[in-house]
Amino acid sequence: MRTVVLGPGERLKPAQLTRKGVLPADVVSAARDIVATVRTEGDAALSRYARDLDGVELESLRLPDEALAHALDAVEPAFAAALERAAAQIRAFHERELTQSWFTTRPDGTLLGVKVTPVAAAGIYVPGGRAQYPSTVLMNAIPAKVAGVERVVMVTPPQRDAAPGEPPVSPYTLAAAHLAGVDEVYLVGGAQAVAALAYGTETVPRVDVITGPGNAYVAAAKQIVSGDVGIDMVAGPSEVCVLADATAEPAVVAADLMAQAEHDPLAACYLVTCDAAFAGEVQAAIDILVRQSPRAAITQESLAGESMVIVAADLDAALDAVNTIAPEHLELHCADALGLVGRIRNAGAIFVGAWSSEPLGDYVAGPNHTLPTGGTALFSSPLSVENFQKKSSVVCYTPAGLMADAPATQRLAEAEGLWAHALSVGLRRRQLEQGSAALAPEALAAADLTRIAWPGDGADAIAAGAEV
Repeated sequence: MRTVVLGPGERLKPAQLTRKGVLPADVVSAARDIVATVRTEGDAALSRYARDLDGVELESLRLPDEALAHALDAVEPAFAAALERAAAQIRAFHERELTQSWFTTRPDGTLLGVKVTPVAAAGIYVPGGRAQYPSTVLMNAIPAKVAGVERVVMVTPPQRDAAPGEPPVSPYTLAAAHLAGVDEVYLVGGAQAVAALAYGTETVPRVDVITGPGNAYVAAAKQIVSGDVGIDMVAGPSEVCVLADATAEPAVVAADLMAQAEHDPLAACYLVTCDAAFAGEVQAAIDILVRQSPRAAITQESLAGESMVIVAADLDAALDAVNTIAPEHLELHCADALGLVGRIRNAGAIFVGAWSSEPLGDYVAGPNHTLPTGGTALFSSPLSVENFQKKSSVVCYTPAGLMADAPATQRLAEAEGLWAHALSVGLRRRQLEQGSAALAPEALAAADLTRIAWPGDGADAIAAGAEV
């Protein structure tokens, strides 16, 4: 891990971070071609990509419902028990995020409010191929179901080495899908899966929202279809930042950094401390631990290429560095860890204290592990129930409410030169003041409509209306 030492009064600069930030142009171009092909050719394109890219000849793009219904029977009891514990705690956490429709009335009887409605269908992308990610299934499908989504669709790449007669999907992933309430499973991966969810094919009906992590092609496809369909985020490589003082255990901090590094050679790990000697102890611990890691090559590549140690002159500079990094995961290994939470502005998830291992959050703690990466914690939030809900404003005026707000509305419309906006309100005022006969064609033909639209109400009339 490369080391950056900040002198007294010096602050970490965003340019000192090694983030790539933007998806490679060739990846975006390839994803765009795939999306366009799926929109044009539908199922034929999906089957061809499964054969050419995944190495699987599919009889059907949709997994039989019976395979999903009996998925828990195919896994060992200990895994099923772990899955059930995780699912229960994830569901309990997300149930607390639920927001209800609400309404309020003003003294004049005008009713205002918000109507909360779940989307009708959500698609979750689960990486697959030779890997298995049951935790990703739980973290995406459960908040969707808690939100009230009727149809939750899972797409995942088919496995080429499935046993004869067995579904070409990891049994662990399938068990998680059953437990989380997934309704349909399609054996499609990559950018082509995102395109199928966004636009639909003969077999895969379109959805309203797409969530879930994937490789760069999946991220690029989500970026391309965003706007035609809702997405959670364009996720990049995994990240962790550990803020630690001399009270922390170097071997534990080393293991926590390695827990992110083993994800991906592009995963980024940051150690922020005010103690250079402690940083050296962590580096030495990594050298010992990595020797026995079955993912040593990936871990070492990540730590050498995408990771760094920041030695700050004082705690203020260290906290400033953390907020500049805006990490996906932040661990606070400090004597007063809880007392520092209020000073953290930018982090996807904050793990407080020595016992709060980040992998607990990956699997069973309850909060969602789909988090903003690449510094987007500056403005983004974890996946939540709200990603699967939409809100509609509700506006219901009474005659008294109309008369109270009409003068201000018409004056603002006049300032913007929007005549029909003002007329829409002015005609209602005329109806209330003079009766419906005043809106008859012959009456309107003889009326000064501009005077009705822009009656020249003064500040006194506007203030009087506001008091009603």
